Amino acid sequence: MQKGSSEQELNSTRASIEALRSNLDQQNQKKVSLLNELQNLQERIRNEGADSIVQKLIPLLEKLKTLERQESEIRSDFDAKRSSLEAEISDLEEKMATGSDSEMLSHGLDDSLNKSLEKLNSAKKELAARLRTIVSVKRRLDDVPSQSELIQYERRFAELNAHIQERLQQTRKFYATYNALLEIKELMLKETSLLNSISSQFQDAITSTAGRTKLIESMEGIVKGSQQKLEKVQLGFQEEQKAYDALKEKYIAAVAEQRHCYSLLKAFQEECTRNERLRSRLLPNFKLTCISNNDL
Repeated sequence: MQKGSSEQELNSTRASIEALRSNLDQQNQKKVSLLNELQNLQERIRNEGADSIVQKLIPLLEKLKTLERQESEIRSDFDAKRSSLEAEISDLEEKMATGSDSEMLSHGLDDSLNKSLEKLNSAKKELAARLRTIVSVKRRLDDVPSQSELIQYERRFAELNAHIQERLQQTRKFYATYNALLEIKELMLKETSLLNSISSQFQDAITSTAGRTKLIESMEGIVKGSQQKLEKVQLGFQEEQKAYDALKEKYIAAVAEQRHCYSLLKAFQEECTRNERLRSRLLPNFKLTCISNNDL
């Protein structure tokens, strides 16, 4: 009976080792899957050129490397534990085969079984903690926006920028119209005031010499003021004309640069096409040469 019990305990210990090995294989498969997903995500990020997302992924990758190191340590520890358990199993089998003392064998089997269970529970806890860490990293990686989401964000930002530019142009147009109307109003008020002043002084100018002198002086002052206003307007017009000329020159230079870029691009495309034709012609000849050299 004790021998049958020892065999059952031995089989139970072997089953525990097999379960531990199966759990380790599952964790290895999950690790390989996670590494593949990380590699695919790195390729997508590299193709999209998302620098900010890459900066977020760098600490995650460093954490993954740390987890890989921990996993290698756990695996080495597991190998050592497995070797120890296998040695104990071999020792137990030898004892069972040689018919050693049943009490000592039973006691040794109990101790070995307890140690094996403790080691198994410890390994399960370590694997569970590692699995939680991997799941946490995977969730953080899932929070990174996908390519379709990045495209949608880019479209929305472009639409918002176009809307802002349109509203800005409308606002500038409204301000320019308001300033022009305000200036016209001021000129009309000045013209009305001038006409009223001339009308009020005209009767005095007809009846007396002093009134005519005063009217002439008033008209000369009005003419000087008009000339100053005209000079100011001409100065502003000259500044606007200079700015217009500078912008026109920049536009002409930009158009010339664009044409030059188009010409360079066209020449580059032609050279690429020519290169492809030459490669398509030279490749069969090169293969024939290699075949003839191999025959020789």
